[in-house]
Amino acid sequence: MLAMQLIMTTEADFGSSFLTAEWRCLAMLNYEIAPESLLPLVPKGTELDAWHGKRFVSMVGFLFLNTRVMGIAIPFHRHFEEINLRFYVRRKAEEGWRRGVVFVKEIVPRAAIALTARWLYNENYMALPTGNMILRSEIDRANIASVKYSWNFRNKPNFIELVARGEPSPFDEGSEEEFITQHYWGYSAQRDGGTVEYRVDHPAWRVWQAQSCRLECDIAHLYGKQFAPALSQAPSSAFLAEGSEVTVHKGRRIA
Repeated sequence: MLAMQLIMTTEADFGSSFLTAEWRCLAMLNYEIAPESLLPLVPKGTELDAWHGKRFVSMVGFLFLNTRVMGIAIPFHRHFEEINLRFYVRRKAEEGWRRGVVFVKEIVPRAAIALTARWLYNENYMALPTGNMILRSEIDRANIASVKYSWNFRNKPNFIELVARGEPSPFDEGSEEEFITQHYWGYSAQRDGGTVEYRVDHPAWRVWQAQSCRLECDIAHLYGKQFAPALSQAPSSAFLAEGSEVTVHKGRRIA
């Protein structure tokens, strides 16, 4: 119970960080979905967020780099891939709406990471073999040409692949890219029906638009049949976010 006590805080303690890292090269494929598919997963005290009346789920693959938990770098657990399926919620607080993310499932390569996240936050982590392939432009090595994040599930290869177009640029105000990337809170439903809220700090990210993208995934068995119709269609948008250093703050029960 000591570890749980360490991360549960009061409102005044939200400045304390639990995890610091870099999130880099975020491939984000975003799909419109019927709200009925998400309502059973919405944590208590939150509601589905929408952009122009549309609800979204996102398949995201990215690099987790230079990870430190409460300031400590854990050997062999600092650099790894994560692949997750997420959707978007909001909660009314005293200062206004807090826009956040709920994770349906998060895939990482090491069991210790998955077990710790499940125990502390009740996040639905799964440990599977993962890999990545990031290709840089031959003309400008600072520019990313394509990314691929892969995982092995039920002895079959699954992957997210995105070919970037042009150079990265700030997202347009009011755009779908802004809606997807500008959620700075996380919400996790607990086993007893309550909810944990935590803040995630990072600067606004530049994005590359996608020239093409592809999702190859056993959707029904990995995420549930309710997600198959949405994730089997063409995405509403796809882009590659540059990423940055991030800080995940200690969580607080809100319900």
